[in-house]
Amino acid sequence: MGRKLLALLRSLAVGTLFVSIWTWFVPRWIAGGELQPQRSIPAVVLMSIGGAIVLRCVFDFAWRGLGTPAPFDPPRRLVVSGLYRWVRNPMYLGMGIFLVGEALLLPSITRDMLRMTGILWVVVTLLIVLYEEPTLLRTFGDDYERYCRNVRRWLPRLTPFDNQTTAAVH
Repeated sequence: MGRKLLALLRSLAVGTLFVSIWTWFVPRWIAGGELQPQRSIPAVVLMSIGGAIVLRCVFDFAWRGLGTPAPFDPPRRLVVSGLYRWVRNPMYLGMGIFLVGEALLLPSITRDMLRMTGILWVVVTLLIVLYEEPTLLRTFGDDYERYCRNVRRWLPRLTPFDNQTTAAVH
């Protein structure tokens, strides 16, 4: 239980830093200072959904995988539970959904925020293909290979993946 709590604290610290860069500092930099949010139902809904997805994934990385989303402190166990049963990269999807919602919240920089989100999607996809997936394959071997055969990178499954290996599913 102590290892899980420590991992959760590390994961929350890393997650908060990462999320605040893209949702707090970068929008202010794009706007050149003060932001003028205009609340709308679509913006709040997307930000709430995206935020909930990210929080759940951060929790799963810590509680199930005993690590964080950071490459310098990755999960020690393959996480194929929770939202990871439907899609391989739900944390990135959640962040993208949040950023689209934030773009709608900030009409003065909506176009720039959407452009940034699109660029981030390309960069993240390259990071996943060139670094994360090869690293996970080396680390978790057959379990990760089986997971990749059954769960797509970006498009969610219609039914959850039922993994019967020793990965972090409990």
